Amino acid sequence: MNDMDESMASPSGSFSFDQAVSERGENEVDEDEDIFYIPERRPSLDLGPTQMDTSNWHYVEQALNPAQSYRSMTSEENSDILEEDQRSFTQVQLDRADSFSSCYSFDSDDCEKKTPKVKSKEDTAEPCSRPELIQDPNEIRHPSLTVGFTLKAICDTLQKLSEIDMQIFKRMLWRNYPQTFNTTTIQSMDILDLVDRLLECYTLEVSLQITKHLLTGLGQEKLITQLQTMCLRNEVRYDLRETLRKKYCEDVAMEGEKKPFADVFTNLHITTTSDNGPNIEHEVMTIKKLNTNRQAGTLLSVPDIFSAERMRNDFTKVKFIVVIGSAGSGKTMAIRKLILDWIEERSHQHIGFLFPLPFRELKQFEGSTISLLEIIQTLYPATKKLRIEDYRCSECKLLFVFEGLDEYTEKLDFETTELYSDFKEPTTLNIIVVNLLRGRLHFRGLFLITARPQTRHYLPWDTHYDKIELRGFLEPDKDEYFKKWFKDPEQAARVIEFINSSKTLRIMCHLPLFCSLVAEECQRRFREQGTHATLPSSITYMYTKLLFVLLRQHRLLRAPHRSADEERDFLMKLGKVAFTMLEKGEFRISKSHWKATGVSDEEAVVNSGLCTLYVTQPYVLCHETVLSFIHPTVQEYLAALYTFLSSSSQGKQKSLLKGMLKAQKDMEPYKTAVDKSLKCEDGKLDLFLRFLFGMLHKPNLELLQSFVAPPIKQPVSIEDAAGLLRKRIRDCQDPNRKINLQCCLEELGVHASDSASHLSH
Repeated sequence: MNDMDESMASPSGSFSFDQAVSERGENEVDEDEDIFYIPERRPSLDLGPTQMDTSNWHYVEQALNPAQSYRSMTSEENSDILEEDQRSFTQVQLDRADSFSSCYSFDSDDCEKKTPKVKSKEDTAEPCSRPELIQDPNEIRHPSLTVGFTLKAICDTLQKLSEIDMQIFKRMLWRNYPQTFNTTTIQSMDILDLVDRLLECYTLEVSLQITKHLLTGLGQEKLITQLQTMCLRNEVRYDLRETLRKKYCEDVAMEGEKKPFADVFTNLHITTTSDNGPNIEHEVMTIKKLNTNRQAGTLLSVPDIFSAERMRNDFTKVKFIVVIGSAGSGKTMAIRKLILDWIEERSHQHIGFLFPLPFRELKQFEGSTISLLEIIQTLYPATKKLRIEDYRCSECKLLFVFEGLDEYTEKLDFETTELYSDFKEPTTLNIIVVNLLRGRLHFRGLFLITARPQTRHYLPWDTHYDKIELRGFLEPDKDEYFKKWFKDPEQAARVIEFINSSKTLRIMCHLPLFCSLVAEECQRRFREQGTHATLPSSITYMYTKLLFVLLRQHRLLRAPHRSADEERDFLMKLGKVAFTMLEKGEFRISKSHWKATGVSDEEAVVNSGLCTLYVTQPYVLCHETVLSFIHPTVQEYLAALYTFLSSSSQGKQKSLLKGMLKAQKDMEPYKTAVDKSLKCEDGKLDLFLRFLFGMLHKPNLELLQSFVAPPIKQPVSIEDAAGLLRKRIRDCQDPNRKINLQCCLEELGVHASDSASHLSH
């Protein structure tokens, strides 16, 4: 055994590096190792808590500085040998200016004293193989290659080595790169320190090259492949995130104005129970609680959906989640939040790739033969770099987000549609969708689907899934939304004051869609008139805007366009249902009774979004499917719209108006409605009356006219309607009804000061 081997020998019974290398057939000898031997390091001083003996201390001259100790203190005859050796021992060819020499400096603790020894012919061996560390200075580093990723990737790879292989890896690292690592310190380094040292002295690309080269020497081809796969997936993930960032980061508001979505997002009310029914909070009435889901649900946040904790829980360990929510409840907002949190690495980092596949975008593939893989690659070209095994790997979770199942209009036939499980095989879009809902396609993936309440069976009975419900904003979140929307605190305060001026407005702001309509309308006025602009005085106008958005914008994503005459006919039929139910004091109707109304439940619930559907449990083991409007005030608004459209239709009042509205003269319907509401002590017609008079306001008429034909004739003048209300206010003795009549004047656009002056006369 030569001197070098003696110095590196392990204690009895322990494993030596030379044994490990010989066992692996790695009998390589470093030429420099044979020239010099490294004597055993003297033990360090023990500066422990015991008192130090200084009796034998002697004063010596000050030591030379490190530069002199490494060079000047050597003899002239040995200087040439040492300098030549030092050059051959430490030189690393890096085709970069920022190579080792620019980042590494010798430290006295990192250097061993080299003592030359005589080299015989028998000691001559081939020098150890060292990779040519070359990096093209013109090569552009992919932005995904960061210090954090490289550190984690190399550490994760080395942690898969056995203890013996890790020791061999360290020895090879020291023998190939002694200028960076020495035999003493490298053995005490853990993996994190080792990789940190590597990245400190070499570039990210070179560090990966060194790691792969040494793993090749260990015969760890599998780990090399895994490391390369990690780098490839990291690049694709980065490019995918950049694509999604451009697509989902900005929120397009009215008139094309863009706002960063993260600036306006507000927490949403998500519950683990479904079939909870609509929000029944009302300004005037106390509506009896519906016999809906009686189970106590758990509140969730967006990061809780498919969170790592829920995935580990055996009771919630599902791969298929359906998010149900009525129109305007914030489903799109929740999905965008989830996507952006994944992009910004705030949540769902256990998800390797997230693929949003909205049904409105999938429609472009209808009528063509295509595979799920081709759909993904078409929508997200960066994924073309991925291999088939990347989609099937259990370590790399894939989350598919299918937004807007209610926008898919093709038939979902779960009984006769052929089975399809190969995501590479081309087929029709309908077969892909049906088998996705069956849970038969890409069984390793996670699936998240959003939808409005469905009137048809959208999942087969044997699909295992979890259903959660989105219910919009809770009370504190309403104010928070407007504070985030308006950067000017004064403007935000004015808008909050505006919605608080009407309890009905405040209640309706539980719908994020309604909040956005209020914010856009107020922002338009601030832009035109300044911070002290006059804000809307009519709640009817805001409800008409909601109706316009649901029927003219959102509906087009779910059903073919219909003419203004068809729009009017639908509103008349649905309004009549609302009016009839309101007269009876009803706010829900069973699905079996709904058929008699002549209104398509799919049109009312799915396409227009004005109604919702849920399952009630009036008795134990008794379930009933019922329909109701998305809020009681929406029912009252549609009942008022029906009355208004009926009275404004020339020559049709007699045939259309029944029940409490039988008069044929223009003012008679309004007189009858006022008198009828004054007799209702419970106030069940209060909001109906406000909406009815609010229909006469000019801004509301103009908005209605934009999507209802034929041209609407104003049945009565503002002056006549205001005169009727003032007369009833003078005669009314009930303070609550009198307040409501005053609110009707405000809906007409008549200010309180004008009303007071008339009443004084």
